[in-house]
Amino acid sequence: MSLLASLVFQGKQRVMALDAGDRGLAYGDGLFETALVHDGLVVWWPAHLARLSEGAARLRIPMPDVAWLASQVATFVAQAPARAVLKLILTRGVGGRGYAPPEAVEPTLVLSLHAAPAPWTTPLVLRWCDTRLAIQPALAGLKHLNRLEQVLARSEWRDPAIHEGLMLDTDGQLGCATAANVFALRDGRWLTPPVHRRGVAGVARAWVLANEPGAAQAELSATDVATADALFLCNAVRGILPVGRLGDRSWAPHPALALLQRRLGRSEPAFDPGS
Repeated sequence: MSLLASLVFQGKQRVMALDAGDRGLAYGDGLFETALVHDGLVVWWPAHLARLSEGAARLRIPMPDVAWLASQVATFVAQAPARAVLKLILTRGVGGRGYAPPEAVEPTLVLSLHAAPAPWTTPLVLRWCDTRLAIQPALAGLKHLNRLEQVLARSEWRDPAIHEGLMLDTDGQLGCATAANVFALRDGRWLTPPVHRRGVAGVARAWVLANEPGAAQAELSATDVATADALFLCNAVRGILPVGRLGDRSWAPHPALALLQRRLGRSEPAFDPGS
């Protein structure tokens, strides 16, 4: 996605560029949020802010003042086109060489605006990835900066006809797609993998769990996925994306999935197909 604009802060002081000694750059010591901007507003901003705050607390990175951060974000996205993507990065800041965090921490904040991706108008075609997700409860659920597993998984294919890849963990259970959470319809219920041992607690995932009756977390094997009645991916930028094929398994459009998409569109107009 093309970069439209960016800002960098050390603490509350705006700086011209990221410091070469920033721990986010050196060690992936930080967090990020990727959000849809629609008509000058950040979609699901309270949920993004809550996840960022939780992640900062778990990593013991000082969270920016919430009112100041909201003001900076609002001013920044005011220059965005009608539809864009906001990326927010929060790192522990500048530190010396070595893994030990500095005692005095001044976090770095990076805001960037990007062109929104073109919408997918047909059901997704997926593949299984060879790269496995590690089991790491200390980082599970966090949208931390170290995404090398996803980078390796996404580098496994170049075929433009394949839209996404699903990743199993090292125990052979479904984790996620490379850039989305996964839901499978089984026995009339939408099920998604839990995120207490691996994966990201997605904002769109949370919306589905809170708003779809019967939706729940459950461990899913590759066989569970292949034998599901329907499958979709979701993330905060694209919303709910129906899956049409995974390897040799194909799915016809499912009324339960169409109903869920309509419900999302009514709740968040940015995801209304007509918006």
